[in-house]
Amino acid sequence: MGRILVSLFLVIFLGTAASAQGQYKVRPGDTLRIEVLEDQSLNRESLVLPDGTVSVPMVGSVAAGGKTLDAIRADIIAGLTPSFASAPNVFVTVAGLGARVSSGTGRSIDVYIMGAVNNPGKIKVRSGTSLLQFLAESGGFTQFAAKKRIQLRRTDRKTGQTTVHKFNYKAIEDGSANVSSIILKRGDVIVVPERRLFE
Repeated sequence: MGRILVSLFLVIFLGTAASAQGQYKVRPGDTLRIEVLEDQSLNRESLVLPDGTVSVPMVGSVAAGGKTLDAIRADIIAGLTPSFASAPNVFVTVAGLGARVSSGTGRSIDVYIMGAVNNPGKIKVRSGTSLLQFLAESGGFTQFAAKKRIQLRRTDRKTGQTTVHKFNYKAIEDGSANVSSIILKRGDVIVVPERRLFE
């Protein structure tokens, strides 16, 4: 009898979790786990970029922001099918939720963004937010942004000395670099320069 109750509980719990994931609408900053049964080399965790897209090998950019996992899965299958003998089996799950901009409650820090971005200025974020998550939540870049030359400028409060960290967002967008784990600190300034003439 005990085993039956445990089994029943697991079926209900897993069914509820699957249903919750199925209804969830993906947002920029989330990380999706994409698995293709027929070709494991395509399996990966991909970040949903500030423009709401996710990069998928052999497909390119797939619109994910505001969509359910089932809708994203259908789009990936449609993009991959021409490369397979028949429609591949694709699984899409949420591997991680992006940080959400703080509403003012709890621990938050002030971070600044300027340059070729849609919403320059001061933004409050939760402590522990990564640079990539911040970019996903800050409104995105303009069409003139030099994504290969983003700067994180951090001033040491004790010495007053400013350190500049360079960040190649384009490499992450293309899938040729790993997701950065730079964690923002209070007072950080992100500068997004404009592209040069032939950049």
